[in-house]
Amino acid sequence: MTNIVKNYFRVLEVISSLSYDLEFKSNVGRKAKMSDLEVVALSLTAEFMSIDSENSLFKQINQPEIPNLLERSQFNKRRRKLFLFLEEVRTKLAREFLEFEDYFIVDSMPLEICKFSRHNRIKICKDEFETAPSKGFCASQNNWFYGYKLHGVCSVAGVFHSLDITKAEVHDVHFLKNIKQQMSDCVLLGDRGYLSESIQLDLFQSVNIKLETPMRTNQKQYKPQPYIFRKSRKRIETLFSQLCDQFMIRRNYAKSFEGFKTRILAKITSLTLVQYINKFIFDRPINNIKIQII
Repeated sequence: MTNIVKNYFRVLEVISSLSYDLEFKSNVGRKAKMSDLEVVALSLTAEFMSIDSENSLFKQINQPEIPNLLERSQFNKRRRKLFLFLEEVRTKLAREFLEFEDYFIVDSMPLEICKFSRHNRIKICKDEFETAPSKGFCASQNNWFYGYKLHGVCSVAGVFHSLDITKAEVHDVHFLKNIKQQMSDCVLLGDRGYLSESIQLDLFQSVNIKLETPMRTNQKQYKPQPYIFRKSRKRIETLFSQLCDQFMIRRNYAKSFEGFKTRILAKITSLTLVQYINKFIFDRPINNIKIQII
């Protein structure tokens, strides 16, 4: 039995142990050979093993080892239809870590869909204006890019709480306007990109979220941010680096926004799954991502 199949059965075993209030029905094709959980498990296994090409994945699977394996194009359609179900899996995995967390970190990272010099002539993800990519500037890398922004909130331990994908032109601070429906009664650490007195006051008054950002040196009554906050804020940067390294989140093979967002969510869910296996099955540090799960 190949490592892909062994990992697939381990992933299927773990996500099957979770209880689901909703079993999403995709209704694609004449008859579903694989269940929704099996499709999601195979998708997460591929992302964990850094296989983000479906052609490569199906070439490495020995058909008799997974008798009910779907045809490749059918698997791709089912996976895109199961986006909401995949998010439910990620939420249930993360909930095991986040029940008693009071401190969270917010940040964003650029997601390019092509090199900036080619952005005028590509047609990727441009089917609808609302979901079309746009130009944006990355201050940390000091360059322009074309695509989207991934906004994330994670715990100090390094588990993603909530996510969002916006156009590249959207400023980081606008993500905080929607976070009030997802969290409350906590401390949120951010960089200078989230510096806004009005939003800081609104978050505190409406949902009791205390937004902690470093002050600019030319501000009145300047005080340096406590060292423990500066150190903790690096955790989400490490998570973004792991997503770029092992899960290759910046490499895009999708042609539509539906496919693009499904791939991004699958990579982050796979990261959360490995953290869950590390803690609750092997009792080892949760952020040891490059490790065997069988």
